[in-house]
Amino acid sequence: MEKESQIRQITAIVAQKRPGRFNVFLNGQYAFPVAESVLIKYRLYKGMEVDQELLQQISNDDQVAQAYNKMLDYLSHQLRTEHEVEQKLVEIDTPPEFVPVVMAKLRENRLLDDREYAAAYVRTEMNTGLKGPGVIRQKLRQKRVGEFLIDDALTQFTTEQQVENAAKLVQKLAKRYLNQPARRRSEKIHQGVLTQGYGDEVYQLVKENEIPSQTEDRQAELLEREAEKAWHRYRRFEGYERKMKTKQALYRKGFDLDEIDQWLAKQENLNNWWKGFRTKSSF
Repeated sequence: MEKESQIRQITAIVAQKRPGRFNVFLNGQYAFPVAESVLIKYRLYKGMEVDQELLQQISNDDQVAQAYNKMLDYLSHQLRTEHEVEQKLVEIDTPPEFVPVVMAKLRENRLLDDREYAAAYVRTEMNTGLKGPGVIRQKLRQKRVGEFLIDDALTQFTTEQQVENAAKLVQKLAKRYLNQPARRRSEKIHQGVLTQGYGDEVYQLVKENEIPSQTEDRQAELLEREAEKAWHRYRRFEGYERKMKTKQALYRKGFDLDEIDQWLAKQENLNNWWKGFRTKSSF
């Protein structure tokens, strides 16, 4: 008798305004919503009798179906890694026991594939950006793509392609640091290439031919401007101390020591001439 009292009858199945969703009525009263896939799976129909155990199965499957459909929408905008999808399931409060079920279903339908994701990510970066393999590897690691899959995907990024992209990056950096002293400029470009994920061996292949050299006039102009600033800044010091502080400041900025010494020698000659001129004028 107790088991019979738990059995209820489906008295109506009504489509919701939302496509693919239905409302199920038991014994004349609204009972629960259900996805079309679950409706088909259990072959639910008006007049069908259902017990509590079946209702629980239907409820579980419907929660899986809802989470699955939300992931279909999430995946429709762009490729995602397994980790990203799993995190999204947690974010939308999917019961923990249903997360692996949804993930398995997505894999079964070939909607999740970290190998393909990694390959597509590398192709996009090497064809549209200037990031090197080191940075690309870090980005994929952050997305929890496996190391072997990353290695496999990066085989597409050949040395020839890296050299081509690194050359474009060097040109971009050279323009950015155009007003820097030659040594500092070279250091900045080198560091920039390494920071973007290229190996030093790639940089060595492109640096000589790809870094536009500054003219001597341009370099001399930069030195003159910065040297005058430093010389003025240390005007409260005398003689040797003023020269050393100016020299150190210019070297830190990336100027060549020989060129600095030449400027200081010229400045010293100018000072000596001025002192001599003032002495003669005083007579």
